[in-house]
Amino acid sequence: MTKISKKEVRYHTKASEKYIDVLFYYESSFQYETSIPLEYRRTGTEISDDGIDAYLAKVYEEVKPSCWQEWRKEQKDFWDQKPGAKVTRPFFEKLAEEFTWYCVSCMLPPNPNWAKRIQEIKQCGYTLATKTNRHCESCGKKTTQLILVPLRRGGITGYETWTPKLRSRIVHLLESFDAFEAKKTRKESLLPDHKFPEIRWDAATKRDSLEGISDQKIREDFQLLSNQRNQQKREVCRNCFQTGERGVVYGIPFFYEGNKTWDSSIPVKGKAAEKGCTGCGWYDINAWRSKLKEHLKTVECPVHQ
Repeated sequence: MTKISKKEVRYHTKASEKYIDVLFYYESSFQYETSIPLEYRRTGTEISDDGIDAYLAKVYEEVKPSCWQEWRKEQKDFWDQKPGAKVTRPFFEKLAEEFTWYCVSCMLPPNPNWAKRIQEIKQCGYTLATKTNRHCESCGKKTTQLILVPLRRGGITGYETWTPKLRSRIVHLLESFDAFEAKKTRKESLLPDHKFPEIRWDAATKRDSLEGISDQKIREDFQLLSNQRNQQKREVCRNCFQTGERGVVYGIPFFYEGNKTWDSSIPVKGKAAEKGCTGCGWYDINAWRSKLKEHLKTVECPVHQ
């Protein structure tokens, strides 16, 4: 008897995620039905069609029920070190009670902004799958539902993450300068933002560790943004990735390299794709602002009298 039964392959367009629904068969006739991301930017997962079977074999071993107790213990230790996560932690703990589908309308802790809680859980490196039109037996409606997959944080592969100490170092080195607002602001309100958006990364883009990163690489690779602007940039970059229409910052359609359309000669993913981001205001807001100022000096403007 096969240990893995593959079901439907699904796309979550808004999040640029792709899943395969599976049924895992374990000892004692235990069946575990779940949904495994095949494309999941938060963990750098990008599985080609010919690599699905090998990937599912790895996932099968990692999420087996005999590992669940230890996995939950490790996650408790992780959340115990995050005393400020008083709103997000209950969402995670509910999802971790049973690795099954949870309706966001009636099964998760009441909160007007559940999407932000889920995003924060993903930012911690956890793997979740989403169904946007699934029937809920509890409320009888078709709702968005989520399932937590008990993979290691960061997935079997992973995007770059940083410790609180490294985050403080990045913010200090960049002088608490909000790139969007063009001013120094409270360090508590700023997040290190990868200039090169993660949605265009592939498995080879991520560095194994950021702990030894040099000051020069921090300045080259990061800018500081508020959480609001960080989310705005994510949406802009996601739209660019999906449509090929490059983003506009401050409503000013100026590109110091290229134009409003992604250069088709440049790969859409991987480190080589970063060349296609250069010139876009969102990629490096400070550089874009400087280039715009230089450009304006060359433009003859009428004098208003």
